[in-house]
Amino acid sequence: MPNRPASPSLPAHRTQPDAKGFFGKFGGAFIPPQLQQQMDEINHAYHRICRSHDFVRELRSIRTHFQGRPTPVYYCKNLSDAIDGARIYLKREDLNHTGAHKLNHCMGEALLAKFLGKKKLIAETGAGQHGVALATAGAYFSIPVEIHMGAIDIAKQHPNVVRMKILGATVVPVTFGAQTLKEAVDSAFQAYLADPVSSMYCIGSVVGPHPFPLMVREFQRVVGIEAREQFLEMTGELPGNVVACVGGGSNAMGIFAAFLDDPVRLHGVEPLGRGQQLGEHAATLTYGEEGVMHGFNSIMLKDAKGEPAPVHSVASGLDYPSVGPEHAYLHRSGRTIAGTATDAETIEAFFRLSRREGIIPALESAHAVAYALKLAKQCPDESILINLSGRGDKDIDFVMEQYGALAERTDY
Repeated sequence: MPNRPASPSLPAHRTQPDAKGFFGKFGGAFIPPQLQQQMDEINHAYHRICRSHDFVRELRSIRTHFQGRPTPVYYCKNLSDAIDGARIYLKREDLNHTGAHKLNHCMGEALLAKFLGKKKLIAETGAGQHGVALATAGAYFSIPVEIHMGAIDIAKQHPNVVRMKILGATVVPVTFGAQTLKEAVDSAFQAYLADPVSSMYCIGSVVGPHPFPLMVREFQRVVGIEAREQFLEMTGELPGNVVACVGGGSNAMGIFAAFLDDPVRLHGVEPLGRGQQLGEHAATLTYGEEGVMHGFNSIMLKDAKGEPAPVHSVASGLDYPSVGPEHAYLHRSGRTIAGTATDAETIEAFFRLSRREGIIPALESAHAVAYALKLAKQCPDESILINLSGRGDKDIDFVMEQYGALAERTDY
């Protein structure tokens, strides 16, 4: 089991990234000059209004009266007793409006777009939660929304596709390449480049060119701030471990940000999928190398030609061949621990949490649960706080179609 880090010497969130958007050597903005002008405008506007009284007041009101924040921290007594290991807690982002953490940054990005006078919001989505959240934000602010989604993910995540359409968003099927999240990002960027003046690209994670990794982290930091205060109030101490799934990494960065200066182990859980061979997983931090993709430098999975490699995960929101640059920086600096969960372990955890606690997790979040169950046996006297980033309503049709036989088991 990894040693608990001593007093972390890394800079606090307020000092990262630097003025050019770098977290150490990761991050930046590797984009065409015409797009850089738009990024500079967004960056300037964000830093100008994020500290303004009116913006902060409106965002706080939205979080309280529309999103239903704060979401609670919950002790999983039944699950903890059943595994006879560490004490497991959940930060219940599945109870955030729309069913996941994504609305935290989507409402902030849409409010920024309103301030900039943008007439259209464009985004990608994998599992559909970012798409639903942005469609919700668009309806709230009366701004049209266009969501690009891989054709394979459209089939897997049908309930979320329906929700996006009901909310008024235009869903654009992406039918080239692997037809999943990476291609959805490619397609959305192309749509944004066609009209960057009147539209705004609202990226769905802590990825992309500067200032998006910074902005999304700051909007998501509310998760960690709440969780840290709630856990201290509940237990009188900090958790020994904080666990979150990592695709691009928005939910993980959101909860990690509040604990960076604490003697707490931070575990980012990646999808090991069907195995360790390239194309069978999306475990970027575990198996990747440095590379530039989608306008930022980070750690990525590459094929023999040095291009983004094919990836796989049972969770549509995690099958991305790179990772947020701050995650790359924190991992390479030794502040965070990269863990993995296979498809099989994830499905097992999906059913176990459902049966033991009456909480159906998103398949993305179930990766964190699966890893925590393994971790709990290694540190039985400690506590583990999981960021349950989303609920599994979107996944139940897919799970029952592919793994329905497991629902007949009674030994969870």
